[in-house]
Amino acid sequence: MSDAVIEIKNLSLSYKSENTTYEALRNINLTINRGEFICIVGSSGCGKSTLLSVLEGLNLPTSGSVKINGQEVTGPGVERAVVFQSYSLFPWMTALENVAFAVRENSRKTTKITKRESFDIARTFLRRVDLTAFEDKLPGELSGGMQQRVAIARAMACNPEILLMDEPFGALDTKIRDNLQGLILKLWGEEEKKKTVVFVTHDLNEAVLLADRIVFMIPKQIYSIVNINLPRPHSHPSVKESPEYKELYQKLLRLFYNDSSELIYDEGANI
Repeated sequence: MSDAVIEIKNLSLSYKSENTTYEALRNINLTINRGEFICIVGSSGCGKSTLLSVLEGLNLPTSGSVKINGQEVTGPGVERAVVFQSYSLFPWMTALENVAFAVRENSRKTTKITKRESFDIARTFLRRVDLTAFEDKLPGELSGGMQQRVAIARAMACNPEILLMDEPFGALDTKIRDNLQGLILKLWGEEEKKKTVVFVTHDLNEAVLLADRIVFMIPKQIYSIVNINLPRPHSHPSVKESPEYKELYQKLLRLFYNDSSELIYDEGANI
């Protein structure tokens, strides 16, 4: 029995205006297994976020298909949650209210829960991201890193099977970014049934730290898929200093800056 949770077959996506057609994705094929952590890497404008939007159900393929658990994606679903680079919190709601509201809205499509139950769940997940002391704060009273932790808590509290993350740490400084990378790995690893994560990033170091597999994109297409066959955590000194890690990283650098960049240049995209 296949353990595939996401199956993308011959996926193409084009946008049409009055006089022109713009091809955003071309013939994408990718299978993602249950519990995998996949990072999608590529230059700006290559189609990473567009591909994620198709997985989310906000854009539908021009041709080909995307299936989740064997069912074709025709729109957003409760089995998927998204974390964006922008925190997307309601500014008039506290951290606790933001998470609890998402839990209640998500439950409307399955088994409806009470307002009290939604707040109990929200408190549990704010505790897991170390924000118990800030649950009554408005987003404007929180730092950027704290707001992103609320966004992660909100996504996890809805108990999705699949977590879609679109450069969620891209706007944060290095120290906060490192902390949140560790947090998302901790939450992912703590789950009794690991969530399937598709994480878009332009940061190669971040991809190596997080991923089971790295999907390299050039404009419109997948160029290469690299397995990260290293013991976790990938950041552990014994792993990072090993010959296997150094060999893998050099391979990734060559892909990112040489082979793929030549193709990117041919497509006219900025490097």
